[in-house]
Order: sequence, then structure tokens, then C-alpha cells
Amino acid sequence: MLKKNRKIFACQDKLVPYRFHKGVYEAHYRREGLKIFASAKEFEELKRRFSEKLSLALSQPKSAPIKAQSPPAVCQQVQKKLDFSPMFTQYIEQWLSIKKYTVKESTYKEYERICNYNLIPTFGNYTIEEMTRPIIQAYLFSIVNEGKHRTAEKIQLTLVCIFDLIVEDLGIVSPMKKITLPYYETKKGNAFTKEEERILVDFCIKNNECEATSALLVLLYFGLRRSELKSIRIENESLICITAKTKKGRNEVERIIPFTPVFKRVLPYVDFEKARNTNVNTIQTTLKRLLPSHHTHELRYTFITRAKESGCNQEIVMLWAGHSFDKDVKTSAVDRGYTDYSMEYMRSEAQKIDYAF
Repeated sequence: MLKKNRKIFACQDKLVPYRFHKGVYEAHYRREGLKIFASAKEFEELKRRFSEKLSLALSQPKSAPIKAQSPPAVCQQVQKKLDFSPMFTQYIEQWLSIKKYTVKESTYKEYERICNYNLIPTFGNYTIEEMTRPIIQAYLFSIVNEGKHRTAEKIQLTLVCIFDLIVEDLGIVSPMKKITLPYYETKKGNAFTKEEERILVDFCIKNNECEATSALLVLLYFGLRRSELKSIRIENESLICITAKTKKGRNEVERIIPFTPVFKRVLPYVDFEKARNTNVNTIQTTLKRLLPSHHTHELRYTFITRAKESGCNQEIVMLWAGHSFDKDVKTSAVDRGYTDYSMEYMRSEAQKIDYAF
């Protein structure tokens, strides 16, 4: 926006510049050590919000403002200079408001946690113009240096998405284009050995009154994700659940996993209602106390591993696990979509999972 088109209003003893941009009034005051931004659809509401923020800022003891380090000269040439630079938090809020309606609740909560715990505390006082590549890169490296590489990856991906909005609105070069992180190979976990499986099953049988035992046995012998436990029901010696990793707006996918011979041996010790309502943290804590080197998702790995070791059709195993792709299965996704296996066939495959441990 050209400076001659910008307007001002008086608030207390301050002259505050504002603009009307894409249906919203925006005011940004950066003088006398103050950094105040407010926006609203109505002009009077803008003035009211700005006045509240100004009063709050003036009532607080002054402290040294967080100052962004100056970007290199090369970066200054690439970065487009903004006549009116909004606060970075404004776009965090916009991005979250979009995600709230386009992703599942659990996914949104994770995005919200990253923004509230990482981005806002770190960059809450920064304008878009101050969000330069060197500053963001240094912050991500500091997270990596704490041994939190996966967290750094999540923050990087979130920043990329937020800057996609900023680039679209303001026409600047995204500072995320050249951001890099050290290579890190994610640990995928391991299936239980049969000896470890024996230890877990013995514990669940001997401590059947323990809150988590039924849930642990269900996870072990049906390959569910923890979040899928709440959806389970039993029909005709089969467990039915709703696949957790279904994108928002898509139809829910039910999976049917027949009882296997190895599961039927522990069936008397399983209370499905209890398994459905067990707190996921209790499940994890119980397993960690018994087998500290394992986590609950490895129960899922164990079910899939035992099914394949038993010679089950790998496409059937994918259906039981709720997987849409497996590098070991050569048929295309289209072919799998046109294949409709009968329950008789799935039950016959489930009968193969009958092993000693």
C-alpha cells in the first residue's frame, strides 16, 4: 500500500496509522518502544481494541524489546520491503482458523500446540518483515541442539504453511525457501520378540484386574492404533473398528479383523468394554513399566509381523491394519480398490495366525 493512502486516528496522545485491507481495518503502531497491532472489520471496533492494547502496554513496566538480528545485505536485497508490515502472530491466527475447519480435531490440536508452545513465545513480538531466514534457521538449529529433531521438523513444516499464506497476501519471498535441517533417520520401532510377547501375555493374565490389560491384549492381537480403541465393537467373532487416519470430510472406514487362534487362547481374559474405555496414557505407562524399551505402537508392528510370518495374504494384512500402501505389496492402489475379499476368505487367512511363543 502507498504511504499517501494510509490514514491515521488519534488514541490517547498517539497518532496511529491504519489501513483498510481485504475487508479488515488494521492498525500498527511502532514508536517509543511500543509494538501494537490491532484489526477489526468495523472501524470503531478497531479503535476500541487498539485503545485496550495501548492501555495495557503503557501500564506494564518497560523491558528491553526482543530485537531481531539484522539480516545480511544479500537477504535484504531479496526480501521485498513492506510499507505496512503486520505482526507474524496475525498470520498464525489466520492459519489456525483455516485448519480448524479443514483437518481432524486431533490434528488441529497438534498444530495449535506447536503455535502456542513454540511459535508465539518465540516470535510473538516480530513483524513479518523481521521474520528473516537467518533468525528462523538459528531457532530451528537451537531445537535440534536440544535433541528434539522431530519437533524441529514439525515446526519447520508449520512455518512453511503459514508463510504460504503470507506470500500470497503480501507478495514477498518466503524465508523458508532455503531453510534446512540436518538429516535424521526416524526410529520406527520394532516388533516384540516372542519371548517379550510371552512376558506381556503372562502379565495380562496374572494381573487381569489391572486397568490396561484388556487394552494391551486387543492392541497386540488386532494391530489397532491406540486412538481406535474407542470405536471397537464385536460381531460374529470379529472385531470391528473405525480407521483413525481418515482425513476430515472423508467417509469413515470400518475395518473387520476376525478372531485368530492365538487370540482365542487369551479371549477369556479380555473385557472389550474395559479396553474401549481405558485411558491411552495408562496403557502406555503400564507397558513401559513392564517392557521399558517398547512403546504401544510396537504392539501394532507385532500383529502385522506375526500375520506376515504366518503366511497371510499381504493385501488382507493391509486391510486389517488400515494401510493404504505397502511397499512389499506390488498390486496398485486401483487394483486393491476393485478387490472385495469375502469374510469367508478373511476368516480362513486369520486361521493361519496360530503360533507358539
